[in-house]
Amino acid sequence: MSTVCNVHIRTLPVPADSAGALLDRLAGPDDPLFPGPAWAPVRFDRPLAAGATGGHGPVRYSVAEYEPGRRIRFAFDPPDNGFHELSVEPLGPGRCLLRHVLEQDQRGTERLAWLLAVRAVHGTVVEELFDNAELALTGTVARPARRGRYACLIRWLTWDRPAATDVPEGARLLRAALPVADHEDAFALEWRPGMPADPRAWDVLPGRLSVTEYAGGEGLYGEDGAHLSYRVSILVDGPGRRVTMSSAVRLHDRWGRLHWALVRRGHPVAARLLLRRAHRRLALTAPRAAMRGTSVT
Repeated sequence: MSTVCNVHIRTLPVPADSAGALLDRLAGPDDPLFPGPAWAPVRFDRPLAAGATGGHGPVRYSVAEYEPGRRIRFAFDPPDNGFHELSVEPLGPGRCLLRHVLEQDQRGTERLAWLLAVRAVHGTVVEELFDNAELALTGTVARPARRGRYACLIRWLTWDRPAATDVPEGARLLRAALPVADHEDAFALEWRPGMPADPRAWDVLPGRLSVTEYAGGEGLYGEDGAHLSYRVSILVDGPGRRVTMSSAVRLHDRWGRLHWALVRRGHPVAARLLLRRAHRRLALTAPRAAMRGTSVT
């Protein structure tokens, strides 16, 4: 067994109370600190308080201790152990120290995962969180954190993958366009705060299409051909934290059926790829949390 103690600090030229006020907004609807949507957002089952449970991405933890404006300690869920803590310490008039500490006993695969992947990602996320604090409090960042290529590679490899789901009830444009379909499917990903809620930004299909329509958080795209018609719906549900890509196909004759027989096995792969690519692109180009002020809804 090996004990890991990982510490990050940042001195800020502001009173501790100012930095503490940002700390109290962590995981809230206007969180200015956590570096989402480039990284999976931190969420809890209730407002920030001792006992709140949640985490970010695959990392699960609960709020073990909370001193408003000063300190938050998070305890990792079993079978993991240890904690990570974010705190603000006054250094005198007009200066404070922002500190993040992680302590954990690791063994076997846990230790290997820390050395090979988690340490690089963890350090990047914490330093970007510090950048957001400095930007929100001073309007600039003296020495911005750099996203290492290795951390970016890990993020790319582990980016969320679309899950198959039912065509949502909110996909009204799709239902109206093709009320009777020979094939339909849908895939969904988590909508992260800071991502666009306007479906116009989710241009998942390449090229120009003859059918383009928008209404009620939904974008509809497609073509009508002699042999088949297809529609693709992008439904962005910010309050429901979900973006869904749905497809429907109507076959008109035997040539349409032949064409669909050739492409139907590759269609789910292509649909997942297109949605995941758009999701990653929009997450990585979104304004920083400290610049947004409030999350997009």
